[in-house]
Amino acid sequence: MDLSWLLLLLLLLFLLFLGDSLLVNVSGNIVFPVQHKFKGRERNLSALKAHDVRRHGRFLFDIDLELGGNGQPSETGLYFAKLGLGSPPKDYYVQVDTGSDILWVNCVGCKSCPKKSGLGLDLTLYDPKSSSTSSSVACDQAFCTSTYNGQLTGCRPDVLCQYEVVYGDGSSTSGYFVNDNVQFDRVTGNLQTAPGNGSIIFGCGAKQSGELGTSSEALDGILGFGQANSSMLSQLASAGKVKKIFAHCLDNVNGGGIFAIGEVVKPKVNTTPLVPNQAHYNVVLKEIEVGGDNLSLPSDVFDNGFRKGTIIDSGTTLAYLPQVVYGELMSKILAQQPGLKLRTVEQQFSCFQYNSGNVDDGFPTVKFYFEGSLSLTVYPHEYLFQISVSNNDNVWCFGWQNGGDQTKDGKDITLLGDLVLSNKLVLYDLEQQMIGWTEYNCSSSIKVKDSSGVAYSVGAHNLSSASTLIIGRKLTFLLLVIATLLSFIN
Repeated sequence: MDLSWLLLLLLLLFLLFLGDSLLVNVSGNIVFPVQHKFKGRERNLSALKAHDVRRHGRFLFDIDLELGGNGQPSETGLYFAKLGLGSPPKDYYVQVDTGSDILWVNCVGCKSCPKKSGLGLDLTLYDPKSSSTSSSVACDQAFCTSTYNGQLTGCRPDVLCQYEVVYGDGSSTSGYFVNDNVQFDRVTGNLQTAPGNGSIIFGCGAKQSGELGTSSEALDGILGFGQANSSMLSQLASAGKVKKIFAHCLDNVNGGGIFAIGEVVKPKVNTTPLVPNQAHYNVVLKEIEVGGDNLSLPSDVFDNGFRKGTIIDSGTTLAYLPQVVYGELMSKILAQQPGLKLRTVEQQFSCFQYNSGNVDDGFPTVKFYFEGSLSLTVYPHEYLFQISVSNNDNVWCFGWQNGGDQTKDGKDITLLGDLVLSNKLVLYDLEQQMIGWTEYNCSSSIKVKDSSGVAYSVGAHNLSSASTLIIGRKLTFLLLVIATLLSFIN
């Protein structure tokens, strides 16, 4: 074979590979690609429930965050994002968590930090010394004193501002705060973004324990989207970079969805006030309706108070109800299927075999009513999820969980997670202290308004780990072709 033809063939193969790679990269407009923690992994209901149990213990640019994964309870867990930190920036994979505030990542020299991840991700330890924009945060600086409502005991100007978070399952993270650049993509046009960055303070993890130190579900850290001034969202808003508003739309039909920071102007979203002075996104739940009938419940069952109330949390997968509410709800639902034979799967999920067609035709719709005339409709195909048992694909399980089976901290809390929030645009307006939602096609787009008043479209994303595998396979194939061609030349 003529050498020139071999080189031409090699060039064409290389361009073909490069072209596909560019298509993958261009489709991801942002530096924070997000996908489900359990995406593509074997279904494990015990791991799913354990994730929720752990979760309950920790509870003027527009920015487009790329989503991936799927909201089905049998397949998913926390979402995680890829973000850039430092100068030059390095990529870190962090859990996206609306139930906590600070951003922290594992750091060089960390004790018991995972070095590998069962999620197929390359973990990276943050090194402040390798970033030209990194600086330490002393305990007497404003961020530290405001975070802890005063100076820490024994504080001196040369003492670093420490942090420690202890979770409900006994896991913990501790370290110190640093200041460095974070990279993001800001919305500049319809379905268009441009690089942006800001300076934020985040935790440099020096020691992890419990589940945070294991490798099976390990990530580089956690990105809190809570309300406190220490959150990344609050810091960027304080610096005039963004508004203190964000929204997500989780698509459990096609996977992925929409996640945007900024003022959403389309679609219009009805809202309800957030309960003030709460650590989480608490709302006032008034009543629950099943198949058009109101549940007969004690008048104080939804009262807000210590270890009570209703929490909206997209980081939790299932939906947890106080025991008396759970009992009434399940009785009403099962009354429409008197012959249904329930069985317990993995000692915690109520499941059954269903061969009578569409579950939406056989089970009632559940509707939650909140203060301010806001309602939340949950269809049977959303509160039921399908699993495979002994090669039988007609087994369905209830996503409603009995809060009475949880720890004493959570038995009286109503907690609504991905199970009921999927396929809805959920808006968190911290400037007006409101939260709301509307049923929406999460594979479409929304409009966010910038500081000049111009509205731009932000589209859905479906980041999949499969794309990385495809590129890897193509690269392997290309290397094999190159090796073959070189053997001809030699």
